[in-house]
Amino acid sequence: MQTQKKQRLAQLRRWRVRKKVSGTSERPRMSVRFTNENIYVQFIDDVKGATVAWASTTSKATPDREKMAANVASAKSIGTLAAKNAIEKGIKAVVFDRSGARYHGKVKALADAAREAGLQF
Repeated sequence: MQTQKKQRLAQLRRWRVRKKVSGTSERPRMSVRFTNENIYVQFIDDVKGATVAWASTTSKATPDREKMAANVASAKSIGTLAAKNAIEKGIKAVVFDRSGARYHGKVKALADAAREAGLQF
């Protein structure tokens, strides 16, 4: 499959999910995005159009960020860190947006770590 077609299908999948998943100030959207090298998590209030909290493998606040990659072990630590950042901002419940990725492996590890740290999905 051509790269452009793959990217187009992924974009259509993200748009299809975003039609159904929306965050509010009481329950923001937890958007998870994986690249080949990094992991990004954002807590977004779609009503205001603002990012409330975030965490990533590129953040200076992330411990051992030089050793982190887009793998399951890093996903667990980023999930815990993201949950702590959200709880500090007063977020207890979220709507999970996996950005069209399948719920297994890295995505599942990140979600489970966030749940264990105190977030409700």
